[in-house]
Amino acid sequence: MKSLKGKILALAAAASLLSPAVARADQFVNILTGGTSGVYYPLGVALSKIYSENMKGTKVQVQSTKASVENLNLLQQGRGELAFALGDSVKLAWEGDAEAGFKKKLDKLRGIAAIYPNYIQIVASKDSGIKTLADLKGKRVSVGAPKSGTELNARKIFAAAGISYKDFAKTEYLPFGESVELIKNRQLDATLQSAGLGVASIKDLSTSVPITMVAVPADVAGKLGAPYISATIPAGTYDGQDADVPTVAVVNFLVTRKGVSDKTAYEMTKLLFDNLGTLEASHKAAAQIKLANAIKGMPLPLHPGAEKFYKEKGLIK
Repeated sequence: MKSLKGKILALAAAASLLSPAVARADQFVNILTGGTSGVYYPLGVALSKIYSENMKGTKVQVQSTKASVENLNLLQQGRGELAFALGDSVKLAWEGDAEAGFKKKLDKLRGIAAIYPNYIQIVASKDSGIKTLADLKGKRVSVGAPKSGTELNARKIFAAAGISYKDFAKTEYLPFGESVELIKNRQLDATLQSAGLGVASIKDLSTSVPITMVAVPADVAGKLGAPYISATIPAGTYDGQDADVPTVAVVNFLVTRKGVSDKTAYEMTKLLFDNLGTLEASHKAAAQIKLANAIKGMPLPLHPGAEKFYKEKGLIK
C-alpha cells in the first residue's frame, strides 16, 4: 500500500514540475483584424492557419474588431500580438492624435510589414442618382464604424472635396456589412469603404442592386497628399462596373508591439512572406503584398525580429 501511495506521490510531484514548463512553452498570438465582411478578417484567418501549423507551441486566435484604431489601442494595452491597420491610422497613433482616437502616443507599437493598399471605394445605389462626390450632399451616407480607419479616411477625403458630414441628410457610422444591408433596403444611399479591391461587402451589394462607383478625382487626390496615393478601381471589379474608376489608396500595415519576443516577431514576418500564395487564395487583395515593398513608408520603428528577417533578405544592410 505504501508502495502504491509512494508511486502516486512521485507521479504527482513529477507532474507539478512538468506543468509549469509546459505552460511556459506555450505562447499566444491574438490577431486583430476588422469586420467579417472586410478584407482584414479573411487574411487574419489565413495567417492564423499558417501560424498554427508552423509555430510550435503557439495558440493562435483571430479577433474581429472595429479595425485600425481599435486594433492599435488594443496592441498598446497588450491585448494582441499582431494587428492590421491603415497607414494613416498607424502614423497618427505613433504621434498620439487625440482627435483620431489616440489619447496619447502609442509608444509600444512596432512595425512588421507594409502589405496591400486599401482603396477608397465609394459606392451608391443607382436609384440614388449619385454620380459624383458633390452629389452626396443631401443624401444618406455611411462613413464606416466610429473612429475606425475607414472613418478617418472619410473625414479627410470629404474635407478635401469641400464636403462635411453636415452636408448629408443623414450620417451613419456603420461597418461594411451593415452599410450594404441598409442600401439594399433603401434606407441608405451610399457608403465609403476603405478596403482591398473585391471586398466582399461591395461584391454582395453589386450582385443585389444596380450600383454606381463614385470617383475621387485627381484634384481631390492632389489635395490629400501622403500617405494617400492616386489609384484606380479597374473595370469589372464589381458587377455593373463597366469602366475604370479613379480613386485614392492608403497602404495597410501589419503591426506588433514591444514585449512580443524577437523570435515570435521574426517567425510571424517570415511565415507571412513564405506563404503569400495561401494568403492570396483567401483574398485576392493579398496578390499586392510584395517583399520589395515591405518596409516602404513604415510610420514607426520595426520590431527587431522583423528587422532581422529583412536583413537576411537584403532589404536592410
